[in-house]
Amino acid sequence: AQDWTQMLLRMYGRWAERHGFSVVTADLLPGDEAGVKSATLFINGHNAYGYLKSEKGVHRLVRISPFDANARRHTSFSACDIMPEIDDAVEVAINMADVRVDTYRASGAGGQHINKTSSAVRMTHMPTGIVVQCQNERSQLQNREQCLKMLRAKLFELEQEKKEAEIQKLEGDQQKIEWGSQIRSYVFQPYTMVKDMRTGMETGNVQAVMDGDLDPFIEAFLAAKANHEI
Repeated sequence: AQDWTQMLLRMYGRWAERHGFSVVTADLLPGDEAGVKSATLFINGHNAYGYLKSEKGVHRLVRISPFDANARRHTSFSACDIMPEIDDAVEVAINMADVRVDTYRASGAGGQHINKTSSAVRMTHMPTGIVVQCQNERSQLQNREQCLKMLRAKLFELEQEKKEAEIQKLEGDQQKIEWGSQIRSYVFQPYTMVKDMRTGMETGNVQAVMDGDLDPFIEAFLAAKANHEI
């Protein structure tokens, strides 16, 4: 799963590169032996959130695992969360009494501040359980500011989801809205196929998708969303 997470990070990086978007790694926790346990990316570009909100959910991989000496097929899962960067003009009230702030030493390849001071910051919003963390800035103060921005964005998104859920209840939509729902399957063996479970969009060219060719899936999702099909 950690190797799959790293593959997805590369996929989104290549997609952003195709569109001329910038990618900054705000936080990255390496895997125990390989891959990545978790990561936070800032992807900046025109309508970046509008496109990438189609990627929110659980991504499923089926392949012959390179970590299995018996070459058996394995299924791995990785969850992707997408949130917009909130403009400072949008008011999101945060009671800091509800936020636990932890500092720790940043992990990384060294440097003048990495691993020497507790500059990395993790914030936990106690009422919702939301956790954000940042370690890429040079000082604890800068990392705190980035964490607050991410926390504001997550709380804003949570409120938007609540409003959307209420609207769908009024409209009589009985479909479940779950963050943890599987949205797409990527099959490497015994055949090759990437299929979106929400729109039915599929392709046999797995390598192109892993190289960032996500636009057909994104466009199919946006079209289905606009037509109230999902």
